Amino acid sequence: MPGAATAGAKAAVFFDVDGTLVQTTIVHYYVYFRRRRMSPLWSKLWYSAFLVKCGYYLLLDKIDRSRLNVVFYRSYSGLPAAGIKAQAADCYREVIKPRQFDQAAACVAEHRAAGREVVLVTGSIDFIVEPLAEDLAASGVVAPSLVELNGRFSGELDGAPISEKEKARRTREFADQHGIDLTLSHAYGDSIADLPMLELVGNPHVVNPDRALAAVAKARGWPVHRWTITSPLKESGR
Repeated sequence: MPGAATAGAKAAVFFDVDGTLVQTTIVHYYVYFRRRRMSPLWSKLWYSAFLVKCGYYLLLDKIDRSRLNVVFYRSYSGLPAAGIKAQAADCYREVIKPRQFDQAAACVAEHRAAGREVVLVTGSIDFIVEPLAEDLAASGVVAPSLVELNGRFSGELDGAPISEKEKARRTREFADQHGIDLTLSHAYGDSIADLPMLELVGNPHVVNPDRALAAVAKARGWPVHRWTITSPLKESGR
């Protein structure tokens, strides 16, 4: 458990992104970027083949989410870094924003009004979540970057994937660097992979939790939020 609060310490709220603030996964973003670079016909053919791979990704996610991130981000290998980054704002508008839970923005605003710093902690790539962070007026983002070589993504992360224990380590590191008292802080997550981060703070919350996290939340008496999306979703890309 975090140590006792110190004089002058600040509080923060740490939000997981995919599945917590927005109904997305790292797959949504990759599919968007790839399909925008294809003709309509080739896009449909590619997507049909890609769906077959998704079964493997789902299985790997259940076994080891950190390993999934390492394997999945290799799919970006060879893609032009500047071109993909330039599409981040469009990805936010077409993929992320329509899938944001209706209650998310109000929850973030409530914590900001209470004087807490808002920090997004995610395994998704930094340039993808930056528009969301800006829209929510977040004061910090903890996210990985993709390594670039000769103007293209290498498919490798710049460090360990941010999930499970690494997500907790990076959260604690951010708190230490910014004088944040974790005992006064809040955190929100949806997956059992978020548990180490949730256990760091004095006020953990779960949002639409998976079965394993729901069981932990029930046993420990943590607040469970059921967030929804009322606006119809539209598939992005070609």
